[in-house]
Amino acid sequence: MIPFLELRSTYTELKAEIDEAVARVLDSGWYILGDEVTAFEREFAEFVTSRYCVGVGNGLDALVLSLRALDIGPGDEVIVPANTYIATWLAVSAVGATIVPVEANPVTHCIDPILVEAAITTRTKVLLPVHLYGHPADIPALRKICLKHRLRMVEDAAQAHGAATGGTMIGKSADIVAWSFYPGKNLGAFGDAGAITTDDEGLARRISELRNYGSSRKYVNDEKGVNSRLDPIQAAILSVKLRHLRSWNDRRALIAQRYAAKLAGLPLTLPEASPESVHAWHLYVISSTHRDELQARLSDAGIATLIHYPIPPFRQKAYVEIHGSAGKWPVADRLAREVLSLPIGPHLSMSEVDNVAAAMHSALEHCY
Repeated sequence: MIPFLELRSTYTELKAEIDEAVARVLDSGWYILGDEVTAFEREFAEFVTSRYCVGVGNGLDALVLSLRALDIGPGDEVIVPANTYIATWLAVSAVGATIVPVEANPVTHCIDPILVEAAITTRTKVLLPVHLYGHPADIPALRKICLKHRLRMVEDAAQAHGAATGGTMIGKSADIVAWSFYPGKNLGAFGDAGAITTDDEGLARRISELRNYGSSRKYVNDEKGVNSRLDPIQAAILSVKLRHLRSWNDRRALIAQRYAAKLAGLPLTLPEASPESVHAWHLYVISSTHRDELQARLSDAGIATLIHYPIPPFRQKAYVEIHGSAGKWPVADRLAREVLSLPIGPHLSMSEVDNVAAAMHSALEHCY
């Protein structure tokens, strides 16, 4: 059996360091925010070359608090990708703003900058791109659009730890960048965790207050905040794993190269990394018109795969009010029918990669 992602290996490789970090937190007697959270915030900000980092409870909260910090609410429009995980949309709904979906680029699967400008109205306030699968969205092009139309940008970087574009690390270029440290991410906690990075001191200060009941001082609440604080045990674990993120991402890149070589020439669409970008390879996503049969045959061969994502947000029951417009995003619909994520992770061996590729060859012989 080849699992899609084997999470336990991230612990077993770093067991001594992680155990020491957790014990340090437990021995400290300080279990909410504190020095461990502050240390990780500083380290992660340095990693993504941002001035500030604010740790929060999870990736969705990071998006919601980012929008709240920009005073986005009812009557405002936020441009989002039609092709993304539903959390991106849920954040916009949570603040009462209007979702404006824009079609995906058929190569990168990220939001298509060419189509963004046509979606802008007088009510548009924020552009919210997603760095899908670890491939950066076209931030230079999107930044020009934001400057032209005086829009704010919030980046959903839940899948882009260590990615870069145009020579700039993801985490630096937008007004605010929202992160998830869900266990399956390139930089994953051992539970829910998230963060926000920004170069704006005022935004960082406001988000710090919003995550803590809207309070900057105990029992003094300046606005209606929430309880969304990065746990110090998770922060300590993330600090350990952050030290290994670059080498783990390098391993992911080697696996992606191996897949590309082994799967070349097959009747598949393989992922492409833009030459001006550093792909984090959170996922290795191929496309096939025989996706469902291919997935079933791989499963029979003992290879686990996943679909990111089988139902676009605009076809979810949660967004029934948008169903009538669903046909406006045919690329996103096609991707939902065709994409398949192959196993990838820093602990996948090259022999396992070769076994996946061999199974793909065999499966495709039966699909055509």
